[in-house]
Amino acid sequence: MEPAFVVFAGIAILVIVTIFMGVKIVPQGHQWTLERLGRYVRVLQPGLNLVTPFIDRVGRKLSVMETVLDIPSQEVITKDNATVTTDGVVFYQVLDAAKAAYEVQDLHLALVNLSMTNIRSVIGSMDLDEALSNRDQINRRLLAVIDQATTPWGVKVTRIELRNIQPPENLLDAMAKQMTAERSKRAEVLTAEGDKQAAILRAEGEKQAAILGAEGRREAAFRDAEARERLAAAEATATQLVSEAIAGGNVAAINYFVAQKYVEAFGKFAASPSQKLVMIPMETTGVLGSLAGIAEIAKDAIAAQSTARPSSAVPKTS
Repeated sequence: MEPAFVVFAGIAILVIVTIFMGVKIVPQGHQWTLERLGRYVRVLQPGLNLVTPFIDRVGRKLSVMETVLDIPSQEVITKDNATVTTDGVVFYQVLDAAKAAYEVQDLHLALVNLSMTNIRSVIGSMDLDEALSNRDQINRRLLAVIDQATTPWGVKVTRIELRNIQPPENLLDAMAKQMTAERSKRAEVLTAEGDKQAAILRAEGEKQAAILGAEGRREAAFRDAEARERLAAAEATATQLVSEAIAGGNVAAINYFVAQKYVEAFGKFAASPSQKLVMIPMETTGVLGSLAGIAEIAKDAIAAQSTARPSSAVPKTS
């Protein structure tokens, strides 16, 4: 019984081991390559896979998820001989597990060295200012070159990002001084432009003020001329009326005219700024006579108007 039991137990263990060796469970997001007697056969997909025990074995276990790969920092010389320190990250995904396993010896090492070499090439073809200000352009150029180079490996490079482009300390100090000088220059230019605009606006304002002043003086001159013209017309009319009254034999009109001129002359004489005391030897009766003449003219005018109104109101009889 004991030898038979040992044989049966050995056979059972062999069967169990054979079953375990013939079943491979691949986790989600991974692919395994299968080798038969050392030769690649196929790719095991996520889930349960059956293989030939003792003949087939798993070759490489690869992740087909997007993977982040750090690019170590390195010193790069730009086109204008400035030294900068750069590093970055690469995002890639394995599309063909067989090519990624057997077309390149070490995929991670190959991607790191390829990225570092192309970073030196791209930044080395640019000036320092261009490299610092065109990081997006550098990323696009690196992505195009590296993705094309990794296509035979069954890898798709999705993104490349430069994390840092760091110039040396002395160069940073020089750039800070240059930026300060540039900002000071820009401030002076803006101040000069402001002064220029202010001067132009002041000149325009003075010009407009001069134009408006000239127009005002011209309008005032026109109004003064018109007033003098009307005054002269009024004086001419008054003189004509007095002349007609004198021609009609009205002596009071002469007295009115003489009294008016006398009062005007006396007013001008009294308003003189150099006169402090005025001695006037005149006859009071003469002034009263002149005023009386004015009153007579007023009475005659009122009487003439009163006589004209009733006569015009009487109707004619046939």
